[in-house]
Amino acid sequence: MAEATNELIFEVLRKMQGDVADIKFDMQDIKRRLTSVEENLAGVNRRLDRHDDRLERIERRLEISEFAEPKHPYDPDR
Repeated sequence: MAEATNELIFEVLRKMQGDVADIKFDMQDIKRRLTSVEENLAGVNRRLDRHDDRLERIERRLEISEFAEPKHPYDPDR
């Protein structure tokens, strides 16, 4: 009886060991994919920052500000 119990315990432990190995493999894959997503997001953020800088430069050149009144084409005082 004790031998059958030990064999059952070893079988359960082997199954758990296999499951843990599968989980480790899956976690490594998830980490690689998350790293890739983070790197791609950083690239997108850099590109957006460059676009923001370019837009600010264009607005300065055109003298556009968020609170500026629009210039009326027929008003000589403006």
